[in-house]
Amino acid sequence: MRGRPFVFELGDLWPASIAAVGAMRRGFLLGLIENLELFLYRRAEAVVALTQAFKDNLVQRGIRPEKIAVVPNGVDLWRYGPRDRDADLVAEWGLAGKFIVGYVGTHGMAHGLANVLDAAERLKDRDDVRFLLVGAGAERDALIADARRRNLENVLFIPSQPKDSMPRVWSVCDVALVHLKADPLFAGVIPSKMFEAMACGLPLLLVAPTGEASRIVKATGAGVALAPGDPAALADAVRRLAGDAKTRKAFATKGLAAAPQFSRERQARDMLGVLELSASRRGDEAAAAVAAEGAAP
Repeated sequence: MRGRPFVFELGDLWPASIAAVGAMRRGFLLGLIENLELFLYRRAEAVVALTQAFKDNLVQRGIRPEKIAVVPNGVDLWRYGPRDRDADLVAEWGLAGKFIVGYVGTHGMAHGLANVLDAAERLKDRDDVRFLLVGAGAERDALIADARRRNLENVLFIPSQPKDSMPRVWSVCDVALVHLKADPLFAGVIPSKMFEAMACGLPLLLVAPTGEASRIVKATGAGVALAPGDPAALADAVRRLAGDAKTRKAFATKGLAAAPQFSRERQARDMLGVLELSASRRGDEAAAAVAAEGAAP
């Protein structure tokens, strides 16, 4: 209202994500929110999109590509790194001698974690395998109840942990599970937990629609990418990884080497550049400036 330039940081495609998870039906109200969404994109001096897919979506809807800079998610390298398994957590959570598939993050409608329980049920005969689910979210209570009903003793739910404890949590995992719902909208999502796990030297087990996240996994060689909604494939992948330490080590080494590409320090420089351009009403240079920074050695 004051006519001052602002930057719209696009971390998720709202309200499309609301409809994708079934939280709201498409109709008049959702249409009003979409109109507000497009109004803000148009009025913004620049838009910072979390993924290339988000930018493509906006361009298809009539937003000028020149003012849309892509600044992906990433990791604080000073916080995360390879470390010995935390003996206190292993003892507290009863994980001694187990192969741990760790999911650390939101248990929400967008994550499709019922598929993990289906895979765990297929692995009930493997007493050496545990699925560790750490976090909170709208679906957590239902997942706990479902696991209890199925008597899934190989699934352990841990409440959200402080940010400073995340390296300890990752340290008890053998594989980092990154999981999204089977919806085309989530092909453009890049979960930040991918980069935390890579920086910790953990192999990735990505379950998500083919898209931005799976391209990163394949390009870096940091792990395995699977299609969502296939618990048998997930269970098979866990069996293979549990029995192949050499492959896990190769994935972990490649992921660790690639992690600096996704440093938050680099992304902070990109964001600062967009803000400075926008403050001087040069938002149409944002995309080119970030692209040039990314191409620099």
